Amino acid sequence: MIYINRFFFGIFNQLRKLYLNSNFYDKKISKIDYEDFNYKPSPHLLSSLIKYQKKKFNIEEFSLNEIWEKNNLSYKEFKNLHNFYWFFSLDLKSSKLTTQSIISSWIRKYEKYDDKSWEFDLTAKRIIAWLSCYNLTYENSQEIYRKNFNKIIQKQTNHLIYEINNSREINDKLIGCASIILVGLCYRNEKNYLSFGTSLLKKISKKALDNLGFPKSRSIKQLIFYLKYFILIREWFKESGTIVPEQIDETIYYLGQGYAFSQQGTSKSFLYNGNNNYDHTDFENYLKRLGYIFKNDQCELGGYIKLQNKKICLTMDAGSSPNVKYSKDYQSGALSFEIISNGKKLISNCGYYKITKNQLNQLSKSSAAHNTLIIDDNSSCKFFHSKKNWLIKKGLKVTRKDLTFEKNYWKIDASHDGYFQKYKSIHERKIEFLPEQMKFIGLDKIIKKKFNHNYKFDIRFHVEPTVKLMKTQDNKTILIELRDEGWKFTCDNYYINIDNGLYFGNKNSFTENQNFFITGISNYQIEEIKWEISKI
Repeated sequence: MIYINRFFFGIFNQLRKLYLNSNFYDKKISKIDYEDFNYKPSPHLLSSLIKYQKKKFNIEEFSLNEIWEKNNLSYKEFKNLHNFYWFFSLDLKSSKLTTQSIISSWIRKYEKYDDKSWEFDLTAKRIIAWLSCYNLTYENSQEIYRKNFNKIIQKQTNHLIYEINNSREINDKLIGCASIILVGLCYRNEKNYLSFGTSLLKKISKKALDNLGFPKSRSIKQLIFYLKYFILIREWFKESGTIVPEQIDETIYYLGQGYAFSQQGTSKSFLYNGNNNYDHTDFENYLKRLGYIFKNDQCELGGYIKLQNKKICLTMDAGSSPNVKYSKDYQSGALSFEIISNGKKLISNCGYYKITKNQLNQLSKSSAAHNTLIIDDNSSCKFFHSKKNWLIKKGLKVTRKDLTFEKNYWKIDASHDGYFQKYKSIHERKIEFLPEQMKFIGLDKIIKKKFNHNYKFDIRFHVEPTVKLMKTQDNKTILIELRDEGWKFTCDNYYINIDNGLYFGNKNSFTENQNFFITGISNYQIEEIKWEISKI
């Protein structure tokens, strides 16, 4: 059946390519309204999404004669060239005539659909770049150029409308939706583009977000991505003098709650489910400049628990795995936790390696890359490979959850069934924190519903590459050097040691780090593993 499905899917793709490259399709998307370019969006509204070069370049500094004739570009270089985001790095004193001649030459070469240069997200970004840089791309232009510019903008927008249902990535759909809305605002085309875009935006929100406005993927990184685009769209509405739809305000409120939950009170990024270290200073300044203030004092949201005071922050992934449709960046770190002490990561998950072609992507999805329990070297979730991504084959449910957050006593108590199908076992974890003693007390239980055999277990505790570990001579304690702080880890009844590993905290890179671990054989119906982390 798999081969039959692939066969018919291949035939469908070939027929679709023929259709998109046909004259019939070209005529279909060329039906436009010749309206004037009215609203001119401010380019600074995109500063949360685009890294502006501090040094601005003049257009004459680029080699322009053969700019569209380069055939040796990598896929990334091709996309960076054709999305025109490099226009945002141009000095405003650049020649408008030269800039517009570049667009004219692009139109002459690529005015008809091409599967590379008209790729969905690439087309959407190009529309946004051309419209947002209007002072270079449109101002003081000749009538024939303006006519061609307006035509190609609307032609590409028509293509996005026809193809948006075929786009697999929700992120790409959101970018496409943003560009369609922008065209509707710029050309005052409310009937076709604006109404379609706002209606689509509502559908995307319903599909991608849960009832509390948190991404169904449980990805903090994706939450921030959504927030940036919804704010951008809202600012376009405001700047153009158009009434902002209520659903946009409502979605921003809920996304802002999620953002505040993950960022408030700490400068450190939580390394769960596809997240990497990221400096949000620029985005914070962006929000402040536009008047957005988000606050959230909840202890739980989106399947995450966060307890903190002025010195300590304890977080845990206490949520069930997402549906397979939203599991592209999910990592099997159920009940894993992180500890931040005085702004420094004491205990840190390993992070995420996003490049799916690399085996490190699959490695970073495993339970061993998290501060949690592993049974018999197996992860709590199983994955399968589909369309370049590793997706959940068998997920898990958090079956019980309880928390206490008082001034002198914190407790997180949860369990999941990720090991039930294969081992008929439940993993239960309780972490207590005593603020006055600066001590964490952990208790991991393996509860066997069917006592069939004994098996090996490991509990890992990863640290950042700069953190130093040392085992004492009596083999009972591991010392943790966290810059100017000293901590110790103990576990009396099981073997503990230090191991080397890989850290994926920084985007698309890895470096060596260390972890300390507990290992043993589960011999009892209920195996109880107690451990402590306390400040020296």
